[in-house]
Parts: sequence; C-alpha cells; structure tokens
Amino acid sequence: MKIKVGILFGGCSVEHEVSIITAVQAMEYFDKEKYEVVPIYIDKNRRWFTGENLLKMESFKDLETVENRAVEVHLVRQDKEFVLIKARGLLHKQVGVIDVAFPIVHGKGVEDGSLAGYLDTLGIPYVGPDMLGASLGQDKVVQKQVLAADGIPVTKFVWFYEKDYLTDKASILKEIKNLGYPVIVKPARLGSSIGISFVKEENFIEEAIESALEYDEKILVEEVVQNLIEVDCAVVGNHESMETSLIGEMNTTNSFLTFDDKYLSEGGKKSCKSDSTTGFKIPALLDKEIEEKIYDYSNKAFRSLNLKGITRFDFLVNQETEEVYVNEPNTIPGCLAFFFFTKKGKTYTQLLDECVSMTIKDYKNTVKKVTSFESNVLSTYNGSKGGKGKMN
Repeated sequence: MKIKVGILFGGCSVEHEVSIITAVQAMEYFDKEKYEVVPIYIDKNRRWFTGENLLKMESFKDLETVENRAVEVHLVRQDKEFVLIKARGLLHKQVGVIDVAFPIVHGKGVEDGSLAGYLDTLGIPYVGPDMLGASLGQDKVVQKQVLAADGIPVTKFVWFYEKDYLTDKASILKEIKNLGYPVIVKPARLGSSIGISFVKEENFIEEAIESALEYDEKILVEEVVQNLIEVDCAVVGNHESMETSLIGEMNTTNSFLTFDDKYLSEGGKKSCKSDSTTGFKIPALLDKEIEEKIYDYSNKAFRSLNLKGITRFDFLVNQETEEVYVNEPNTIPGCLAFFFFTKKGKTYTQLLDECVSMTIKDYKNTVKKVTSFESNVLSTYNGSKGGKGKMN
C-alpha cells in the first residue's frame, strides 16, 4: 500500500509564489511506486484546496482562478485517520486521506511555526521542524541570540520594533552608526531576500528602514563582513542523525543574494531543475579550514535551533581572515536545496524519501511518550473552594 503524502504549499505570505514553484517541482520527483502525492494548496486568503490539477504548474498561471480547478477542503482528524473533507455543502464529504504531511511553505504565517503548530494539534506526522524550530528559524533576531548563546559565530547586529523606531529614532540610528557603515537592513521575519537593503552611507539608512517596515514591524540591521563570499550548506536529518551537503557558492554581482538571483535570474531559474546547478559553484572552492568550520557550524546550528528535515544555512566568510559567520537558516529552503546533495550522489527522489521515512520513524517514537495521565483534579474541583482565598 502506498504512503499518502499531503504536500502543503502556498499560504498567506509574500513568498507564496516561491512556495508553489518549490512544491510543484518536489511533487514531480516523489517515487510514485512508493508514494501517492496529494497536493494541498493554501491560497492567499488561507483557504485550502486539493485536486489533481494542482500537481501542474499551469494551474497556477492565474491564481485568481485556481479554485475553479480544485476542491476547497479542511484537514481534520477522524478516529485515527487524517481526512480532507469538502469545506462547502451540508454534507462534509470526504475527498481524500493522507498519512503524512509535507509542508513546503516559505515565510511568515506558514513557515514560522504557525502551520507546524496546527499539524501538531491534529497529531499528524509531518516533515520538517516542529513549532519551536520553525519559529526560531523564521525570526532572524532570536535565532542569532540563540546561536550566539551556544557559541556559534554571528555578525554584530542591532534590532528594534517599529514602535521603538517611531518613538526613539535618534538612539536607534546612533546604535546603527556604531556598527559602522555599510550595513544590511532586513525585515526580521521574512525570507527570499525580500525587503532587504544594502546601505553604504548614513544618508540612506532611514529610507532602507522604511522599506523594511513595509514588510515587518521587527527590523534587523547587521554589520557587513569584509572580503566577503556568501556560501551555503544544507543539512538533512534530526538531532540524532545529520548529513551535510556539499558547500555551494552562488554567483552574484550584487552586494547580497537578491530575490532575482535566487529565482528570476538564469542561474536562479535553472537551479531548481534536477539536471542543473547553473549559477552555483558546487562544491565551492574554499580552504580546508574554512570548509571544516562550515560543516561544523552547520551541524551545531541545526541542533541548537531544534531543526528537522532539510535546512539550508547561509554563511558569510571573510576570505582574508578566514572568519566564518552563520547568516541564517532556511528551514524549508527553496527547491528544498536538493541540488546541494546531487553532486554527492543523492538524488532528489532519495532526499524526499529520506525525509518522509525519518518523519514516520520519529512519529512512532513520539507516540510512545506519555502525553497525558489519569488525574481526578476536575472531579474534586469545586469553584472558589479550590483556591487559597475566598471570592466574594
């Protein structure tokens, strides 16, 4: 009997379209002899849809008409099954069943632990980090604080909320100046390089902050690493067993990897194809010492941030001093970072199979744990008499 894998993608996120690209491509490479792939698309209004048409990229050319080619559903638990039922109509007709959920979502509102928390509530096994790991992975400020506390190097930074900036702009601008220009300004909880600015001079910092505030109320400003090369390393596994990919360097003429570099340039467009790593140097040409640091920090950060599934870490390297900094994790990376593994001999199909198999194994171990215990606390509770004082 085939394992039914529900691929969840889309969502109310500025990275909605990137999620569609990643998910549709992933669905093509599942082993169809072993798995039955069930697409579950979440539109920008948070409605869930399923249907065979959602396996094809052509169905998403016009997002306004997707609902005409699919059935709106809810994912619920009925007895021990995880069921997709029709969202409309008097009778909640069952239209599908899944055994495992595989979220392929990007950005705030889905990748940040929101979806993981819902799946945890249902009790369904799912690929990728749990709510804590997903939340840490999405918030660039908190993740830096956690990594630094665990002795993993990160760049110097300043962070603040929109209200802080509006009420005490002068102090924040002074802190940023102390970092030293140039700096990078980022929305703290977005990905895909959206809303990021490279600021060379103090005159342009306020404009960059205002731009970032259009996407998030929490802002991160980081120092710029000198003699910089940006490299990436992916990790697949869990806290017990981790495998690192080869290290890759993406070609770019920009000050940082932009959205265009990742998804719209020739290198970005081709990088999600199974037969190409155009736009990347894989493996990156690095000194052995730098390479070893990257592998070490990848494993340590993966464990420190409570991650599972596939994560791609972005690193900043000062070629002259050989200092290496963890820039950020991508807990559900674009293209699932499969092309970082292909030159090691692991196919996309094998990578997907490993993720699902690991999830099922983890789930079986988890359900053995005690999650509740018998107690008579409610039977003995008698309103205010349960408290220390009396209520009038």
